[in-house]
Amino acid sequence: MSAVTSSAAVPLGEWQSLYVLLGSSAGALTGLTFIVITVAADSGIRNATARLAGLRAFITPTAVYFGSALAVSALMSVPGHTAFTLALCLGVSGLGGLGYWATVIRWMLRISSEYKLLLADWIWSVLLPPLCYAALVLSAALLGAHMAASLYIVAGTTLLLLFIGIHNAWDVVTWMTTERHARRERAGTGPH
Repeated sequence: MSAVTSSAAVPLGEWQSLYVLLGSSAGALTGLTFIVITVAADSGIRNATARLAGLRAFITPTAVYFGSALAVSALMSVPGHTAFTLALCLGVSGLGGLGYWATVIRWMLRISSEYKLLLADWIWSVLLPPLCYAALVLSAALLGAHMAASLYIVAGTTLLLLFIGIHNAWDVVTWMTTERHARRERAGTGPH
C-alpha cells in the first residue's frame, strides 16, 4: 500500500513550533500590510488608476504571500493529516498559488509602461513566488515516497514566502516614502 493512500497520520508534531512561529509572523505582517495599504491610500498619489494598478501588482501579492505562509502553517498544524490529505492540501495550495502568480504577472505587464521592473522586482516578484508554489506541488508529489524531504521542502517554502513578503513590503514602503518626498520637492513644498 502506498504511503500517499495510507490512513496513518503524518508525524507533524515535531514541526508545530516552526509553524506556530511562521504562521504568527505571517499573520502579524499581513496586518501591517493592511496598514501600508491605508497609508498608500492617504499618500495623495495623483493618478488613482496608476495607484490601483500598483496596489494590484505589488502590495496585494505581498499580502497574498503572507497569507500563503499563514495558510500553509495552518495546514501543517491540522492534527490527524494522512499523507493523502496533506498531499492534497499542499498540491491544491501550490496550484492555486501558481494560478494567482499568473494573474500577478498580467498586472505587472499592464503597468510596465509606467514602471520598469528592476532586477530585484524580477527576482522577488517574478522568479521566487512561482518557485515557492511549484515547490509545494513538488512536496505534495514527493510526500508518499520521501516524507522527510517533502516536509523540509514545505518548511523552507513557507519561510521563503514569509521572506518574499517581508522584502516586497519593505520595497513598497521604501518606494512610497521616496515617491512622497520626490513629489513634495517637485511641488516646491519641501519635507513635512
